[in-house]
Amino acid sequence: MLSIFTPDTLHHLMQSYGLWLLFSVIMLESMGLPMPGETLLVTAALYAATEHGFSIYAVIGVAALAAVVGDNLGYLIGRSVGWPLLHRYGRYVHLTAARLRVGQYLFQQHGGKIVFFGRFVAFLRAFAALLAGANRMHWSHFLLMNGLGGVVWATLFGSGAYLLGDQIHRIAGPVGLVLLLVAIVAIVVGLRFFRHHEKELERRAEAALAAQGE
Repeated sequence: MLSIFTPDTLHHLMQSYGLWLLFSVIMLESMGLPMPGETLLVTAALYAATEHGFSIYAVIGVAALAAVVGDNLGYLIGRSVGWPLLHRYGRYVHLTAARLRVGQYLFQQHGGKIVFFGRFVAFLRAFAALLAGANRMHWSHFLLMNGLGGVVWATLFGSGAYLLGDQIHRIAGPVGLVLLLVAIVAIVVGLRFFRHHEKELERRAEAALAAQGE
C-alpha cells in the first residue's frame, strides 16, 4: 500500500470522489500497481454505514466490477507483454524454455486456485492476473475464477465493514497477515518440491502442452 493513503486521507477522498475513486483504485491495484484497494473498500463500506452517501450494495458491486475489470486488463498485459519478455530474457534469471513450460503447465493445472485465493492476499492480489496472463492460463477459466474471487472478496470485506464498523480493522489485519504467511509458506514448499521433481514436471508439461498443440 502507498504510505500517503492514510485512513483519514482515504475518508476525505471518498467524500470528494465517491465510487469513482473506489473503482479506479481497485482496478489499478488489480492491474499490478501498489494501491490500497482493500483498505479503500473497507473505508467505502464504513462511509456507507455512517454517512449514507451511497448504499453498501453499490460499494460491493463497484468493488467487484473493478476487481474483474482490473484483473482482466492485468491478464491481457501479462499475456501480451509478460510472455514475450519471459521468453526473451528469462534465461538471464535461469528461466529456461523448459521451466517456462512447467510454469505454464502448473498454471493450467492450479491457476484457478491462485487467481481465486490470490484476491485475499495483498501481494498476490496485485500480481495474480499478470502471472496468469504471462503463463497463458486459459482465459475462460481465468474469467470464471477471477469473477468468483472478486465477488466473494468484495462481499466479505464490504459487508463485514458495513456490519462490524471499525472493528473490521481488528479482524482484517490479522487475517490478511495469516493469509500472507500461508502464501509465503506455500511458495517455499512449492519451490522445494519443484527442485526435487523438476525433470518429472518438465516431462509432464511437455506431454500435456504437446497434447494441446502448444
